Amino acid sequence: MNGNPIEFGLCASVLALGCAIFAVFFAFSSLKLNRPALMVSARQAMYMMPLLITFSCFTIIWSFVNLDFSVAYVVQNSNSKLPMIYRLSALWGAHEGSLMLWLWFLVIYSALATYIHRFSHPQSMPYIIITLALLQIGFLVFILFLSSPFTELVPPPLEGRELNPLLQDPGLIFHPPLLYLGYVGFSVPYAFAIAALIRGQADGEWAKATRKWTLFAWIALTSGILLGGYWAYYELGWGGYWAWDAVENASLMPWFTGTAFLHSILVLERRGLFATWNIFLVLVTFCLSLLGTFLVRSGVLTSVHAFATDPSRGVYILGFLSLVMIVSFGLLVFRSNRLYTPPQQQSFLSRESILLLNNIFLLCAAGTVFLGTLYPLIAEVITGAKVTVAAPYFNSVVLPFMIIVIFLMGIGPVIPWYNARRQASAYLLRKQFLYPVLCSLLFIAVGIGFGIRDMIGLFALSAVGFSLCSTLLDIFKDIKNRAQIEQTGKTVPRSYLKSFWHLLTWNRRRYGAMIVHIGVLIAALGMIASGTLNQVNTVTMAPGDRFQSGAYVLTFKGIEGVKGPNYSARRASFLISQQGHPLDIITAERRSYPRGNMVTTEAGIRSGFFEDLYIVLGQETKNDKAIIRFYYNPLINWIWFGWMILVAGSLLAFSQGRSQKVVFTNDGRVSEGALSP
Repeated sequence: MNGNPIEFGLCASVLALGCAIFAVFFAFSSLKLNRPALMVSARQAMYMMPLLITFSCFTIIWSFVNLDFSVAYVVQNSNSKLPMIYRLSALWGAHEGSLMLWLWFLVIYSALATYIHRFSHPQSMPYIIITLALLQIGFLVFILFLSSPFTELVPPPLEGRELNPLLQDPGLIFHPPLLYLGYVGFSVPYAFAIAALIRGQADGEWAKATRKWTLFAWIALTSGILLGGYWAYYELGWGGYWAWDAVENASLMPWFTGTAFLHSILVLERRGLFATWNIFLVLVTFCLSLLGTFLVRSGVLTSVHAFATDPSRGVYILGFLSLVMIVSFGLLVFRSNRLYTPPQQQSFLSRESILLLNNIFLLCAAGTVFLGTLYPLIAEVITGAKVTVAAPYFNSVVLPFMIIVIFLMGIGPVIPWYNARRQASAYLLRKQFLYPVLCSLLFIAVGIGFGIRDMIGLFALSAVGFSLCSTLLDIFKDIKNRAQIEQTGKTVPRSYLKSFWHLLTWNRRRYGAMIVHIGVLIAALGMIASGTLNQVNTVTMAPGDRFQSGAYVLTFKGIEGVKGPNYSARRASFLISQQGHPLDIITAERRSYPRGNMVTTEAGIRSGFFEDLYIVLGQETKNDKAIIRFYYNPLINWIWFGWMILVAGSLLAFSQGRSQKVVFTNDGRVSEGALSP
């Protein structure tokens, strides 16, 4: 050792590997010897892991900040011209460092879960620690021996290469960490599910303990996906936010199954049903998170022969994934006889049945994305021919499933749980869903009026209108009932605003979920409108030329050269006017990074609540002309607006603790006794 901080980071990671091994040993010994003191040692080992891995990550970041070109990972992803903000976030800019970030989150989650549940789940805790520590060992072995960010170069070069120019954006700061917070967050429910399988006790207690862990992971994963879409929208210059790219699909698959689990857990808590199903969903969600992480970071999604460039990495990845899946689903099959629950009488017109349908269609969507993502890789391995599964496949197969899920969003929360004495009747359904059906027809008429002719788009609009009306009516009925409660022996109307606030305060979980649904529906409206009503025009313009698209006139003012910290760019200016009145000046850039020999685009965007005007500067031609792409994207910002509502609702539901007792009536609403202060 020569005193380089990166060497101390390597030592800390080696010590972390030792702590993880000791945690497994002490937890296993406490089970066999029935000695609680050994469990204390296992917990202490888990608490040490975040300190050691945090120090290791800090040494890597320190190397980037100080441009230590003796570190190979710094050389590959940085140089002296890279702005400081991207040096700080370059840790997760490539393969080795991103896996280090995964491990960092894993040890933090593991320590928190161990500390929070150390007394509430003493029987399960040894199995939880063993599961989480074994996952840590798997990642540490891979990082230390096959994909190390601590490798040093002798002699060090005088200059580094270049961080991928597409990553030199503020999106790098929030998108990968949020995705990994989501991916890794499912490790805690996974560990609880493994403990429940080993113990043969898959009642609702383990699911209740992991509800908040799952919800937090789901919030992070959802935010990572949507903010990643926003990053792609303004950075890549192709006018959209989603391309059914294999890397994007890798994050979407665990989102589908994680969403299914969040809904299915309600049935386990309320009726004691779906115990095995819930464990299956948790196992699938975590395995898909692992699969997505490894496939993206191994490079196999770019080329099926990526494993051949480093066979040891490929073999380890396949072996680790196979081991996790074999152990997980093997335990599920082996313990299936212990997880059997007697069938209970129920009706198709009940909330649990609707939630089961919701689960089935979400899993169908995840399965079709999985097939479309991996089929080209499998086909290339078997036949050697390159096969492309493009957007038409996903749009025609996945979107119909999601339309059905959106319809079910408007049905499930308002249909009562099964009760042999009081069931949903045809009369009740007509009364409950008359206005939502009329609203869905109205949305179709409005869509046709605006020029939507695509059948999938019209059905999607119908589903959004139905569920939005159903959700808002359900909330309004609760507010109205609350405003008319009896006080001091007589009916004293409350204001609707106070009643709504009271409902939010006393049943944050239910109304947080309703707000989440509203956020999803608003985002869906943005996706439908921007996908079916957008307009794209490609023109060649010289300075002074004008081009009209709809109500807007685009005037090309000219191009100038600009210099950035590590790039040169050509910047074009455009005047946007409407009915002869100037509205704004938009600039769009085409950047060139000499060291990386890459060209990127920076779109010019004029954002509004109802529409975006989006301009991309293409190649320059003779006579000072340039190729210009002009996009009109209606309601696209509703996607991000819907995300903000979704996050607010999720945090509201997250804030309700288990100690707060909420009494539900048969139709799923809070009883008056539970609402009273």
